[in-house]
Amino acid sequence: MIPQRLVESVPNISEGRDPAVIAELTAGIQAIPQVALLDVHVDPDHHRSVFTMVGEPEAMGTALFRLVQKAQQLIDIRQHQGAHPRIGVVDVVPWVPFQGVSMEDCVMYAEDLGARVGQELKIPVYLYEQASRVPSRAKLERIRQGGLSGLATRMKTDSKWSPDYGPSMMHPTAGAIAVGTRFFLIAFNVVLQSDDLEVAKHIAQAIRTSNGGLPSVKAMGVPLLSRQLVQVSMNLTDFRKTSLRMAFEFVKREAHCYGVEIIESEIVGLVPQVAWDQKLLYDLKVTPMKFDPILENRLEQSTVF
Repeated sequence: MIPQRLVESVPNISEGRDPAVIAELTAGIQAIPQVALLDVHVDPDHHRSVFTMVGEPEAMGTALFRLVQKAQQLIDIRQHQGAHPRIGVVDVVPWVPFQGVSMEDCVMYAEDLGARVGQELKIPVYLYEQASRVPSRAKLERIRQGGLSGLATRMKTDSKWSPDYGPSMMHPTAGAIAVGTRFFLIAFNVVLQSDDLEVAKHIAQAIRTSNGGLPSVKAMGVPLLSRQLVQVSMNLTDFRKTSLRMAFEFVKREAHCYGVEIIESEIVGLVPQVAWDQKLLYDLKVTPMKFDPILENRLEQSTVF
């Protein structure tokens, strides 16, 4: 029976190329009762893996702490090179209300996890979005600005960048971690028939909310070195304001201005039922998926509960 109280979490791990490491992290999550691991999205170009989990809140706290602990043991951030910005071996851990819990509850869960990671693992922790205590660094992109070295410099030179938990210096191999609370986010990538990174960057700049583009969209241009192509990588932070279709059509229109076609699009992780319709698979040229992309369907199919 599915519990009445559930949270979602989508931790992002800075490893997308070593199957053995990813398998060990996956097994650790699957060993925790009352937590369903619904999807693992691995991207070698981003050098990043995204785990989609739904579970009972206390069990989720245990699973996430052990995930951070295991990643700290297995990954050395000093050896990491990938297209996606990151600040640590576990870059970000969001808590998302799913069923029977509030945003305020999830802020408390984020604080509890952050305190434990900082104290026991000695990794500096920054709270973000709804859990943030410092308005100027509530946005994840602000914490990630300048990457690992940029954050390390701010920690050394600016007292306003002391972490919420843990030591006021980077962990030598694990870096730092952002732990927060937010609404459902859809990670959505559009691959262009081009190897010109500047085109992808210009399109990302045009669609980004902060530049006057579509509401609730974060975006960046990313090189896909393994394919000699480029990608517009987006986070739709509120699909009620900007849908998958709206984002795709915007990118398509902008790409055509540069004489560039779209090869395909990609969903990273899972999508809430309310944000999806089957026509999107064709209309958005979504890459074939082995599993159902709908979060609720995957939860029903899970054997954990």
